[in-house]
Amino acid sequence: MYAVIETGGKQYRVAEGDVIRVEKLPVEVGATVNFDRVLFVSDDSSSKVGTPVVDGAEVKGTVRQHGRGKKIIVYKHKKNYHKKQGHRQDFTSIQIDAISAG
Repeated sequence: MYAVIETGGKQYRVAEGDVIRVEKLPVEVGATVNFDRVLFVSDDSSSKVGTPVVDGAEVKGTVRQHGRGKKIIVYKHKKNYHKKQGHRQDFTSIQIDAISAG
């Protein structure tokens, strides 16, 4: 069974046992997170497509850690002008525990 969820303005395909990195969430490590914006749910025999979300569907996960991603370099260059800037994106690592189709 797998599902497509939306969080932080992005969509993720998840299955039970998967570990995903999402935009930083304001929850503590070890806490349970419920994703109710489930766009698609599929098991072996059937699938449900939401309009835009599947009614009653929910994905539960446990927060494993918070962190910061690799540093990327943003470099702007024009004639007689240049600017170098770095960026590190904060993330939350979540392990998917259960998917309920509703």
